[in-house]
Amino acid sequence: MHDWSEGYMTELAYTYGYYPELNPLRARLALLEAGIVPPAVQTACELGFGQGMSINIHAVAAGAAWHGTDFNPAQVGFARELAQDLPLAANLSDEAFEAYCQRADLPQFDFIALHGIWSWVSDANRRVIASFIERKLKVGGVVYVSYNTQPGWAATGPLTELMAGFDAALNPPGIGPAARIDAALDFVDGLVASGALYGKVNPQVAEHLKRLRSQDRRYLAHEYFNRDWQPMPFAQMRTWMEGARLSYATSAQFIDHVPMLNLTEQQQDLLAAIPDAGFRETTRDFIVNRLFRRDYWVRGPRRLAPADRTERLRAMRVVLATPAARVKLKVSGALGEANLHEDVYRPILDALADHQPHSLGELEITLAPHGATLARIVEAVMLLTGAGNLHPAQADEAIAAARAGALQLNARLCAMARYAEDVGCLASPVTGGGFPVRRIDQLFLLARSLGAASIGALADFAAAALQAQGQRIMKDGQPVLDDARQTEMLRSQAQAFETTRLPVLQALGVAS
Repeated sequence: MHDWSEGYMTELAYTYGYYPELNPLRARLALLEAGIVPPAVQTACELGFGQGMSINIHAVAAGAAWHGTDFNPAQVGFARELAQDLPLAANLSDEAFEAYCQRADLPQFDFIALHGIWSWVSDANRRVIASFIERKLKVGGVVYVSYNTQPGWAATGPLTELMAGFDAALNPPGIGPAARIDAALDFVDGLVASGALYGKVNPQVAEHLKRLRSQDRRYLAHEYFNRDWQPMPFAQMRTWMEGARLSYATSAQFIDHVPMLNLTEQQQDLLAAIPDAGFRETTRDFIVNRLFRRDYWVRGPRRLAPADRTERLRAMRVVLATPAARVKLKVSGALGEANLHEDVYRPILDALADHQPHSLGELEITLAPHGATLARIVEAVMLLTGAGNLHPAQADEAIAAARAGALQLNARLCAMARYAEDVGCLASPVTGGGFPVRRIDQLFLLARSLGAASIGALADFAAAALQAQGQRIMKDGQPVLDDARQTEMLRSQAQAFETTRLPVLQALGVAS
C-alpha cells in the first residue's frame, strides 16, 4: 500500500502558529533595507501551510491572491473551514507536493513561502519544490524559506535520530504521539544521566532536553518523529536555490540587520574581508552558532540606486502596536541583551504613539529637531519591528478593502477561544498580517460582539467560558482555585483590556 504521508508525521496535527515573515509587506521592508527592488505582490503561494493560519490571515488582510497546499487532510479541513465565505479567501489544496507542483492551473507567483517544511521533507520532495520555484516564480519574485541549519544543530542534532530510533525500536504499538515523545525523552534523559560521554562532551545537551520538556508536543512530533529531517548548512541551501535561479537577498530576521547586536568589531571586520556573499553567510552562521535560518531569496535581484532606495524607504509606513510607554528599550541579539538609547528611541515612539500609520519620511521631518537621520530611523524601525513592537503598514485604500474580511475571520477565530487556547493571533488589515492576541482578550472581544458592555460582563463571560472547559485563570503557572480571587483577577484583566489593549486592537483594525 502506498504511504500517502511519505514518512511525515500525520498522527498529531501541527500547531496553530502564525509566522510574520510570510507577510509580503514585511519582506518589502527587509528588501528595501538591503537595497533590493521588492516586487508588487499580487499572487502568492505557501507550500506546507499547516493549520492555515498564516495563509488565511495574509489572504484576507492584504488582498493578494494566495494559493497553497498541505497534504494533511485534517489540517486542510480546518484551514478551509476558516476560509469559508471569506472575501479574498485563499485557494487551499490537500495535494502532496509532487501533484500540486505539476498543476497547470496555478498562476505565476510574486511570492512563494515555505516555513520549516524544507527541513522535514525528502530530497525527492526538495527537487519537486525547487523545480516548482524555477517554473512558477516571476522574475523579481521572492521566496521565503526557513529551515534548521548548521552548525547550531551539530551538538544536539543526533538526539533527533536517537529519539526516532527509540520510537521505532522500543515504543509499544498503539500508544499516542504525546506518550511516544515523553517515553523517548525519558530514555534520552536516562542515557545522559548514566554518564554517557556524548553528554559530557556536549554539556548543552542537558539544557536542550530541559527545553524540549517544556515545548508543545505537536511541535516536537513534527520536529523529531518525521522520517526525514535534515539541518542544512547555508552553502547546501545556496546550491538548491541557485539551481532554481535564485540569489540570496537578505535575512528575514530583522535583528540580523543590525550588526552591532550580533557581531563584535573583530567579527564584523572578518566578515567584511570575505568577498563572496554566500561564504560570508556561512561564516556568520559559525560566529552566531545558528540553529534556524529565515531567508529571502530573489529571482534576478536588482540593486537600488542610493537615492531610489532612500525615497522608497521614506514612503514605507509603519504603525506602533504596543503602547509607547510600555515598549521596553532593550533588545536581544547574538551578543546578548542591549539597551536602546532613550534619547533616540523615545522621540520615535512618541511620534508613533497614536497607533496610526506614519511614513518614515514623516518621521524624518518630525524628528529632525531631535537630530534623527533617516538611517537612524531605519535602524530603529528594524529593531522595533524585530522585537514585535512595530509593524509595516499598508496604504489606506488597501486597509479599507481588507477591513471587513479581517473582522469576519477574527470573529471566527475568537469563537474558538471558548473551547481552546490554540490560536494566539488575529488578522490586522492595517499591517496586512497577523497580530498576537491572547486567549483572554479574544474572549473579551467575543463577549463584546455578543453585547457585553461593562467590565463585569466581560469578566463574567470569560469566567463562564473557562468554567465550561473545567479551566481556571493562571497565576505564576498555577491555576487560581479561589473563586473570589479569580473574579477579581478577571475584572482587572477586563479593565486593562478596555483601557489599554482594546484601543490598540481597534487602531490596527483587529477589532471594531
